[in-house]
Amino acid sequence: MGKYTLARQLSGKKVITNDGEEFGRLVDVDINEITGKIEELIVEPNPDNPAAEEMRGDDGLCNCPYDAVLAVGDFVIIEKRSLKHE
Repeated sequence: MGKYTLARQLSGKKVITNDGEEFGRLVDVDINEITGKIEELIVEPNPDNPAAEEMRGDDGLCNCPYDAVLAVGDFVIIEKRSLKHE
């Protein structure tokens, strides 16, 4: 039950970059089934953020590598330079 509680607590949190830009809203996480580690954050991008819009996939969402996460609290803070621009 701990994993489900964690996922519920994270879902809907605002995702901001380390320079204070609102990147989007966390909607899901991608977890490695073997290791149990979070691999990616699935984010609904803020349409006013050019970096988020650039990363938007065909499904309308952004996949952010978990390595980009700096902190989790009231917000999820990500390192802008660590984001992949595809």
